[in-house]
Amino acid sequence: MINAFVIHHGRLQQVTCDHPSDLASVSPVWVDLHSESDEERRWVEEAYKVKLPSRDEVTDIEASARYYEDDDGVLHIRTDFLLDDEEQSRNVPVAFVVVKDLLISVHDEDLPVFRLVRMRARIRPGSVRDAMDVLLDLYSTDAEYSADSLEGVYAALEEVSKRVLGKNLTDADAAKALESVAAQEDLNGRIRRNVMDTRRAVSFLMRARMLKDEQYQEGKQIMRDIESLDNHTAYLFDKINFLMDATIGFININQNKIIKIFSVAAVAFLPPTLIASIYGMNFQMMPELRWEVGYPFALGLMIVSAIAPFLYFRYRGWLD
Repeated sequence: MINAFVIHHGRLQQVTCDHPSDLASVSPVWVDLHSESDEERRWVEEAYKVKLPSRDEVTDIEASARYYEDDDGVLHIRTDFLLDDEEQSRNVPVAFVVVKDLLISVHDEDLPVFRLVRMRARIRPGSVRDAMDVLLDLYSTDAEYSADSLEGVYAALEEVSKRVLGKNLTDADAAKALESVAAQEDLNGRIRRNVMDTRRAVSFLMRARMLKDEQYQEGKQIMRDIESLDNHTAYLFDKINFLMDATIGFININQNKIIKIFSVAAVAFLPPTLIASIYGMNFQMMPELRWEVGYPFALGLMIVSAIAPFLYFRYRGWLD
């Protein structure tokens, strides 16, 4: 799909392009390729005399391949955008190509950040004036989207904290808590990676002196926002580690309670076992062998010897 965006009365207006003639009839500041076909890719390359990166090049992690300006003055940027959905959170690679006053973006998945930028640019006149404004707005909105995701992580961890630090945490509850904490740890890591990648891209634009004065100040504001997000992800990592340690600690406590029950039972039934073993010997000259009250006496002695350790353990508080 090819979506071209032109500035009309200070607002960003979307034009769907289904034919090469559609591209020739407009002068866009932004051309967005979402899950484009090879034919659509060729239309854009021929219309704007530019070579778009392949899918393998989009995912290249080498710094020299992620941010550079070629001999024709075309700017190439490879960056990741966060996609936080209910099924699975992930980082989606996006390629940006800036040729003259046109921004071309290439990605395989529809991203919330892109939808939000398009919506804002339609309702706020003057927010976008050229291709670099669109690019900076995408990065700024990406930082906001990451901040919203961090708030979701914090809320989820607070819910887990109430369960873990509450009373009567069962092993089943602990297992669910660990699963939830692991999911939030993964999301927090993806957010951290996303803001780090955004920082590198904005820093490249600022170092390369490709921004106007107002755009440079906006880039500095994005960098400050990312710095605060980076600190918050570090705090959440500490909270995640604490909750994981606490949950595992409660699991160990529950296991120790079970072991304690078996230990108390083993110690309590040891004296009756000893008495039963003594009176179970078949020696002919045992004094109590012909004793009429020998059997009830032995049973009573075993009961007393079993109750006495329990009373002693309760007195010392070892059964609590």
